[in-house]
Amino acid sequence: MNRIHVLRPDIAQRIAAGEVIERPVSVVKELVENAIDAGAGEISVDFRGGGKSLIRVRDDGCGMGRADAEAAFIRHSTSKIESEDDLLAISTLGFRGEALPSVSAVSRLTLRTSEGTGGPGTLVECEAGTVLSVREAAAPRGTTVEVRDLFFNLPARLKFLRSDTAELTPIVAYLTNVALAYPGLRLTAGQGSRKVLDCPPVGSLRERIFQVFGKDALERLMEVDHAEAAGCVRGFGSSPPLGRPDRRHQLFFVNRRPVRDKTIGAALQQAYRGILEKDLSPEAYLFFEIPRDEVDVNVHPSKNEVRFRRSSDIFQLVLRAIERARLKSGGLVEVSPIDPRRARDEAPAVQMGLGVPFAVGEPSAPFGAPPEAYARFGDTGQEGSGRRVLGQFADAYIVAVDSEGLLVVDQHNAHERVLFDKYEEIDRKRTWPVKMSLIPVVFDLSPSQAVRLGSSREEIESAGFRVEAMGGRSYALREYPDLFKQEDAQNVFLSLLEDLDEGPQEGKKKKILATMACKSAIKAGQPLPREKMEYLIAELFKTANPALCPHGRPIVVRIPRSQIEKGLKRA
Repeated sequence: MNRIHVLRPDIAQRIAAGEVIERPVSVVKELVENAIDAGAGEISVDFRGGGKSLIRVRDDGCGMGRADAEAAFIRHSTSKIESEDDLLAISTLGFRGEALPSVSAVSRLTLRTSEGTGGPGTLVECEAGTVLSVREAAAPRGTTVEVRDLFFNLPARLKFLRSDTAELTPIVAYLTNVALAYPGLRLTAGQGSRKVLDCPPVGSLRERIFQVFGKDALERLMEVDHAEAAGCVRGFGSSPPLGRPDRRHQLFFVNRRPVRDKTIGAALQQAYRGILEKDLSPEAYLFFEIPRDEVDVNVHPSKNEVRFRRSSDIFQLVLRAIERARLKSGGLVEVSPIDPRRARDEAPAVQMGLGVPFAVGEPSAPFGAPPEAYARFGDTGQEGSGRRVLGQFADAYIVAVDSEGLLVVDQHNAHERVLFDKYEEIDRKRTWPVKMSLIPVVFDLSPSQAVRLGSSREEIESAGFRVEAMGGRSYALREYPDLFKQEDAQNVFLSLLEDLDEGPQEGKKKKILATMACKSAIKAGQPLPREKMEYLIAELFKTANPALCPHGRPIVVRIPRSQIEKGLKRA
């Protein structure tokens, strides 16, 4: 009996669709790319259930006649390319002829389209990859695609989709990228009656960044505009020494296609090396125009990756573009080293309070330990532990000794763990000290941040933050925990929104507390007096997990006495 057989067409079609359509955002991406390739000047996206129940994409592009509308559901049918040579110079976002067949294979899909020539439009209805009907229907110029019940026929894939908000977040992030890449495009998106994105057309990328991210974002950026034989790069990058705590705000576009690329990312990191504040990464919105025969976009069905023929030239292009932007903006910034005396005398109280907002010798909060608690441990360490602090290395690590050997402690991670445990205790007792803003801080949220706020407002407010919508994208910070200065509270609040991007609902509170602990912990590069080092080490070893910080990073490296003696040949 033969064991090898050809798969049934419907099974093969579902397998192929699974490579293209992974989540609701994949559907939105494919349909929006088709709309842009059709010359649309206006695109609207509506969804329900984070895109799982409904995705509707309308455009005012060129539309299709009946014959084209029917052919569009045949796999590998496309208007974008005709010959093998066309693959070497792809100028459109789509080209594989897989979008509509793949989407229809895993959903119930309706397409309504018209070329706007005065005749009737066309309505196509599909289910699970089968065309059920094709008929005439009234329709304005352009195309509307409705996708319902995504993965209804693939329960295994449906089971792995996340909450509505978790699926909505990448959709909004993707549409934000489209808005940046096409400033002249009118782009709107909404879930039910709630608008999550509303971008009227503007004349430039600068205006679009202001429209989407607000004035504060522009003030952190310098303009990038550089061209050479390998291509040209335009956009904006961080103005040194400013940056971001992670790389989420690095967006790259190659010939206006949003891409993920390690070459560009590595070049950007190197271009900013040594000119940003410690532990920060550059923010960047970079648009590359590369000769089409020098870049391969046919790498993966998702079309999120590209391959450069001369990647080293692109690497150098990024380096020179950032260097020229710095020179032009006067950005020859040297990050000043910390003055130890100033760090000791003027360090913010919240950094050294170990959960208590007091300056040295000035206890002021009802929780935590006052400064006189430092004296309890002296030079002998915690009673019975044999633990002693020897000093500080590189203003970042506390060196201690116990009966088993040497301990090297990351002071930031250690303080983060101490604060996290204290914050958990405060949260359990619901005793957060809250401060009310006399003059509220008003700031703008990006569309993605506004979505995360809507889904996590209860958890954020339970941690002491209260914000009110002021109209449009503006929000006011009315209350915040009495652990932070007002200007710091805004940054912590925005960090909370970023950190709540992913993860299960039940883990949100721990993420909030971990972020608050991270933002209020002492930093690497800050000199510490001996009594504070001793107090921090003593408190660390009282916590539930002195080995790992709340984000899972190690806190302590132990060098056993046996290893020391072996290295010194005294074993």
